[in-house]
Amino acid sequence: MNTKVNLAGVELKNPVMTASGTFGSGEEYSEMIDLSRLGAVVTKGVANVPWPGNPTPRIAETYGGMLNAIGLQNPGMEVFAKRDIPFLKQYDTKIIVNVCGRTTEDYIDVVERLGQEPVDMLEINISCPNVKEGGIAFGQQCQSVEEITREVKKHAKQPIIMKLSPNVTDIGEMARAAEAGGADAISLINTITGMKIDVNRRTFALANKTGGLSGPAIKPIAVRMVYQAAQAVKIPIIGMGGIRNAEDAIEFILAGATAVSVGTVNFWNPYAAEEVVSGIEEYMKKYQVEDIRDLIGAVR
Repeated sequence: MNTKVNLAGVELKNPVMTASGTFGSGEEYSEMIDLSRLGAVVTKGVANVPWPGNPTPRIAETYGGMLNAIGLQNPGMEVFAKRDIPFLKQYDTKIIVNVCGRTTEDYIDVVERLGQEPVDMLEINISCPNVKEGGIAFGQQCQSVEEITREVKKHAKQPIIMKLSPNVTDIGEMARAAEAGGADAISLINTITGMKIDVNRRTFALANKTGGLSGPAIKPIAVRMVYQAAQAVKIPIIGMGGIRNAEDAIEFILAGATAVSVGTVNFWNPYAAEEVVSGIEEYMKKYQVEDIRDLIGAVR
């Protein structure tokens, strides 16, 4: 039984990875699950300098999910390279670094510095819905997606994954723009912009007013968008959005995803990613699937 998948020349032992922003940089969960069981660990967003993030409150629970407006708080590239990369190198898993920035130059700065580090792929976050500058502007216009992809690709030593926003009219157009710019893969979906109001205090639940909705509530939208993107491009797709278990993950794979990211569920079930790996193996045995690649995009 073969569970290996290939992402732009990078071979993963299985298609399961963690979604950026829900898993720290791996160390935070390492006492609970075996990171070596995962196909890859995707780190929290890393910028060229430390970011303080948004004011609190910045997380709110919703029916079937959660809103967050963290604002990509992170310690910056220097701390990340010194502390987190050496920790992850202890494990038999691929390292994918999520890169964030406010300007094209910010992204390029991080990408160039990561070119000197032993990491396997870069996920370029051009779609964060709660950062006032940068990501959201890049992620919502085809021309901007293509341009920043092309610029980042010029400077990247590792394969690049462009993380796409669902807050667009046509996800297929965005996927094609990333492919045209030279992306090696795409990942989708990032969170959907939402809002919650506290009726007792008559104020916004988040200091930022709006935030990114994630969790099971968005899964049907995510599956639909992954399917549409798979029809639009030839590069590999990493699917995410509301995955709780192996059944959810397989749904994304059947829709056209080569790999999947497990995200919000980590907050209430820290063992989820490893359970998804085991569940996919059980599914393959049950239905006598010898190669996971036979499932990718099988539903047309």
